[in-house]
Amino acid sequence: MNPTSTSGTPVAEIVDMIKRLGKLESLDPSVDFYEAGFSSINALQLLTELEDRFKVTLADDDFIAARTAVALRDLIDAQRR
Repeated sequence: MNPTSTSGTPVAEIVDMIKRLGKLESLDPSVDFYEAGFSSINALQLLTELEDRFKVTLADDDFIAARTAVALRDLIDAQRR
């Protein structure tokens, strides 16, 4: 999906979570956030916040494979269907 397309989950909100938890100044929604400086130490907190905020349960393997904000948005949207 296009990072600017409309969907049920706002990708900008996911980007903001990643930036806040990873203490990143900026992040393109389609860039691998681990390569942008996000630490795997923050991954559990991100997973918990995403599940709480969007009322979904994300499988660990799916969460680990979703390495961009766009991929996380698509994963969350798929869980909500």
